[in-house]
Amino acid sequence: MKKVITYGTFDLLHWGHINLLRRAKEMGDYLIVAISSDEFNKLKDKKSYHSFENRKMILEAIRYVDEVIAEESWDQKVHDVVDHNVDVFVMGSDWEGKFDFLKDHCEVVYLPRTVGISTSKIKDDLLEVNNG
Repeated sequence: MKKVITYGTFDLLHWGHINLLRRAKEMGDYLIVAISSDEFNKLKDKKSYHSFENRKMILEAIRYVDEVIAEESWDQKVHDVVDHNVDVFVMGSDWEGKFDFLKDHCEVVYLPRTVGISTSKIKDDLLEVNNG
């Protein structure tokens, strides 16, 4: 079985996220999604609208996702790849080159982002609507 892993916060889920998950799943048989825990988001000075448990529940309902795990720190990726026998590590192209150190353990793929959508865009659009 070919295992694939990807990482992210996956807050305010949108079609760009779904495209990433679909394309990642197409690269293997089993897709693991590691999502930032609430504690890790605090360390990154990042705030999510949805809690870790709610984001996990949402992702587990998506047909492309086979397993959801918590990301607790920046340096756990090597351990996750090794411990879960991962064959392919997938991230969006905005992270190009940042995870090449994983090439010693698995294939590393950077997928192009979906044009026209991002969580930041949604947040900006909501602010604009609310501030009218």
